[in-house]
Amino acid sequence: MAAQLDSSARASTKVYLQEACLRHQFIRSKDTSNIVERPQRLRAINVGISAVLARLENAQPSSDAESYHDQLVNALNRINLNNHSSQVPERPLEIVKSSETVDILHHRAVKFVHGDVDGDVYLEKLIKWTKESRQKIADDGCEIPPGLPKGDLYLCPTSLEAIQGALGTVCEAVDHLCSPSASHSRAFVAVRPPGHHCGEDTPSGFCFVNNVVVGAAHAHLQHGINRAVIFDIDLHHGNGTQSLIWQINEESYRLKLEEEFRVSSESNEKPKQGLQIFYGSLHDVLSYPCEDGNPTLIQAASVSIHGPHGQYVENIHLLPYQSEDEFWTELYEKQYSALFTRAKSFIEQTANGDPNDVLVFISCGFDASEHEYPSMSRHARHVPTSFYRRFARDALRFAEAHSGGRLLSVLEGGYSDRALTSGVMSWLAGLAEGPNQSVPVDESWWKVENLVALEKAIKKRRGGRNSVSPAEPWLQRTQEIFASIDTAPKHATPVSVVPPLRMALRDRTRPGSAKPEIKKEAVEVQLSDSSFATSESSSDEEENQPPPLGNNPPLRAPSPAKRLPRVVLKLGPRPET
Repeated sequence: MAAQLDSSARASTKVYLQEACLRHQFIRSKDTSNIVERPQRLRAINVGISAVLARLENAQPSSDAESYHDQLVNALNRINLNNHSSQVPERPLEIVKSSETVDILHHRAVKFVHGDVDGDVYLEKLIKWTKESRQKIADDGCEIPPGLPKGDLYLCPTSLEAIQGALGTVCEAVDHLCSPSASHSRAFVAVRPPGHHCGEDTPSGFCFVNNVVVGAAHAHLQHGINRAVIFDIDLHHGNGTQSLIWQINEESYRLKLEEEFRVSSESNEKPKQGLQIFYGSLHDVLSYPCEDGNPTLIQAASVSIHGPHGQYVENIHLLPYQSEDEFWTELYEKQYSALFTRAKSFIEQTANGDPNDVLVFISCGFDASEHEYPSMSRHARHVPTSFYRRFARDALRFAEAHSGGRLLSVLEGGYSDRALTSGVMSWLAGLAEGPNQSVPVDESWWKVENLVALEKAIKKRRGGRNSVSPAEPWLQRTQEIFASIDTAPKHATPVSVVPPLRMALRDRTRPGSAKPEIKKEAVEVQLSDSSFATSESSSDEEENQPPPLGNNPPLRAPSPAKRLPRVVLKLGPRPET
């Protein structure tokens, strides 16, 4: 069940948060300086949510905006069962604290996507990997099985809770959008780990299950949605999503041919329908998973096919630009917006007389942001922050024309705090104002100087107090909202870690001092609440760490056979935070 942040009016957009997603943590060693997919990502998202709520509240023209968040603290653990009258004006955003989860071995949509003809082999393996992760690290130094990429995959005993919580929250959002009595038509689901690199049984790129495709399957199986549109705006190509929708479309195409033959030869009944999905991706073809030059992956990330064999795929590559004017006029208008044109063609070609069987999904990654780490966005293929506002509005316009306005966006990538905070501000502002700009939004909200002020206002001292008490009302309001939505787990979670390896990036020993003996046994550690994505996570120690080195940091395993020479790596300056 979900605890909604109560208000006296219905919201056009709901934002779903899931505390279980904080429990997916890297425990292979103490050194997490290279880990970009971390629980603290959700803290940065919560900062952005709080800031845009404060801005929207302040921008409301009427005087009744003051009560929108006054009930936050008291309503966090209450279920809102109010039936809002159509006479009540809409609020721009509403936050839902979800506790939904699924059993991946007994959930139809999960089995539809990740199951196996001969049994749920992959799902059973995933459960086994998480349960054995602590012991595998103690025994072998790594919890990821041979043959899978260890640089961008990790697990811990509580990872399964995060994975099942993420899936449960996505399915909950689908249920709300597809309900006949739905009070909203737009949603943003802030969950992790991400999903769009995961195929049927091939985890990669931080992804172990495909959240968005499972959501589309749930809409089909539970609510009769036979057509789904997936727009993917992550920096990286969603190779897992494309692989899955290709399989689903192929099966639906065969079913269509068989049903057409059966109906024409036996009766006049309406043929059965399978799920058909359009996948449109805007990404950097030079980045992961294509960065190594794998021709199969590059070809997959460049496919454009619309109709033959029941396939509907459009891939558009991000290009560099010199000015924002060039970005909007030459790139967005002339090239990137073709995603909507192609998706409209899919809707027209698959028309079946039922306008209510369409749902729009967004794989909403923020790592294409201009504020992403240079080590992640290495090819100057990025977008200005206002892109997320504009794309949200255009996607809503498409949804209003073809899916009754129903649009569900799910967090994918985005790794620097500033990229996540500014990106979600821009995205939610676009969702809140809608395609007709009915809510006042100012793009100066995410200018660099305002982001810097926001980061200073949210930063916590070690004692738990805010570093500054801002004079600007929107910053004060942001602090209040953030304190209410960014809650830590009530109990510390024990996990096992191994000591940092001798080949760590930063030498922690002084010259002449003895190096600590590296033991293979795991060390039991009680993590405090500040180990999660909480308001305490921005400590001075964290800020002094170097930026991540990329999507696939090298695995630094000890070698007992020979003594390795000391390696010194010179890191560049940390990007501005």
